[in-house]
Amino acid sequence: MAFQAAIPPGGTWFDTLKKSFVDVPVDSSNGNAIPTSEFLEAAESLTTLFDLLGSLAFTPVKSDMIGNIKKVRDRQLAAPGDSSTLQSLVLNEMKSKKHTSAEGLLWLVRGLDFTSQALRHTLQNPDAELSTSFRTAYTGTLKPHHSFMVKPIFSAAMSATPYKKDFYAKMGNEEKAKVDMAKWLDALEGQVRVLKEFQERKEAKW
Repeated sequence: MAFQAAIPPGGTWFDTLKKSFVDVPVDSSNGNAIPTSEFLEAAESLTTLFDLLGSLAFTPVKSDMIGNIKKVRDRQLAAPGDSSTLQSLVLNEMKSKKHTSAEGLLWLVRGLDFTSQALRHTLQNPDAELSTSFRTAYTGTLKPHHSFMVKPIFSAAMSATPYKKDFYAKMGNEEKAKVDMAKWLDALEGQVRVLKEFQERKEAKW
């Protein structure tokens, strides 16, 4: 499980990440292959964002993401030779007539898409509070896939976000945080886009 490290003086939450999506390479010469270990490490680092939001209501959101990371990592550990990239991991698992990690990755990508859209909305709408940004992102990403049992749990989290000024205070240096967030989001959004396109392929479906 990922825990938030102390923010260095003059730094931001992004400086505490064990791995940033900015540092995850995407191999455009090999079908936009994304390395499994680096991506999972960056996703695990992202989960400390939910601690930063400071509400127990986000515990299920964080737990859900960590659970999906584990599903993918379990497959990687079971078949390391077939799992160097996320795409090869999924395709090789599908050949074995299983889809546990493929399904875990699908939900992980949805969770990352939700998080990136919420933070992008926050950056692009300076007058909007975090609750609006997170609710908007949830409606467009996870909500259509959630059961009526799960929706209230996640909706409660969306309403439990801190005020934006308090969120940026927890982030560290506000102006640097906005710059760092934009770079991090560019990388995350690019990887989410690659994986969503891959997951639409016939051979990646079950």
